[in-house]
Amino acid sequence: MAENLEKIPREREVSPCPCTREKSYAECCMPFHYGRAKPETAEQLMRSRYTAYFFRLVDYLVATKHPDKRMKNLAHELEKTIWNPSWRKLTIVGSSKGGKEDKTGKVEFIAKYSLDGQDYELHEKSRFRRYKGKWMYYDEKG
Repeated sequence: MAENLEKIPREREVSPCPCTREKSYAECCMPFHYGRAKPETAEQLMRSRYTAYFFRLVDYLVATKHPDKRMKNLAHELEKTIWNPSWRKLTIVGSSKGGKEDKTGKVEFIAKYSLDGQDYELHEKSRFRRYKGKWMYYDEKG
């Protein structure tokens, strides 16, 4: 993933990060996406995954899905569906655990998106677990 850094448009780097943390993409989620840093909390991972959906970064989404819940054909399925919808806004509703010292965590969020000209909301309570020391998305059953 790091070898693709030179392909990122400068406008993307300096634009606000889609995860709505009021930082530029380069200061926020980009280091996670390109292997320069690892999310320290479940919420950081959740935000970086939303931004990966926004920018359609399939490899990152696959790499951050917990192996116990990762389908063998996940990358293929994402490649087929990732271009639709268009993600619009992320709102974090709340979180529990998921800190630097925790092994599990939950993050509740609302993600607004458009699909075929219609606006929708995805309201999810995601569960996260550490795997080999790294935060991973486990499932939506929080």
